[in-house]
Amino acid sequence: MATIPMTNSQSTAGSGPQSQPPITNPAFRTFLSRLTSSIRQGFSQRRPWYELIDRTAMSRPDNLTDAYSRIRRNFSYFKVNYITLLALVLAFSLLSHPFSLLVLLGLLAAWLFLYLFRPSDQPLVIFGRTFSDRETLGILVVLTVFIVFLTSIGSLLISAILIGVAIVCIHGAFRVPEDLFLDDQDPANSGFLSFLGNAASSAAIAAAPAVASRV
Repeated sequence: MATIPMTNSQSTAGSGPQSQPPITNPAFRTFLSRLTSSIRQGFSQRRPWYELIDRTAMSRPDNLTDAYSRIRRNFSYFKVNYITLLALVLAFSLLSHPFSLLVLLGLLAAWLFLYLFRPSDQPLVIFGRTFSDRETLGILVVLTVFIVFLTSIGSLLISAILIGVAIVCIHGAFRVPEDLFLDDQDPANSGFLSFLGNAASSAAIAAAPAVASRV
């Protein structure tokens, strides 16, 4: 008796719904698109780097009040550049400790692909055991707290941030801001700080449907 071969559409339909790779998830693509757009918008408002390293504009502050005033004015003008420096210090610190960088990247990937952008109709199965959404969330929270606060990775991140803040404060205190012309009509949270808010809101908007379906 001759057998009738099944077509691709028939075999696909018979096998049930197919799991969707995380990288093709529409919510994940929207998250990446909005994050990239916010980053570009933030960097487009940075000041020229030669103004930041102008040696002729450097002098010692008269007192702590003068230093604080300079830091505030310089940060208002160079905020994009300053936060870029903070990011570079953090990146250099992580690159000098490859194991810590890999652990943090793995933790980020776990949050994105195991919880935030994992299809809600696809249960998480590890070593033959099925985990519910609440169990997955609880494991990720405990794992994050352990890695960030109870290992050397947390101290590495805090040390890098403190070094970056110290560099920014020292430069801001010694950079004379009299030659800087601030646009008083610009909102106080413009520039890279606005990027941080936009990136956070974009991430929340992109991840909201996935999180809401698990609550």
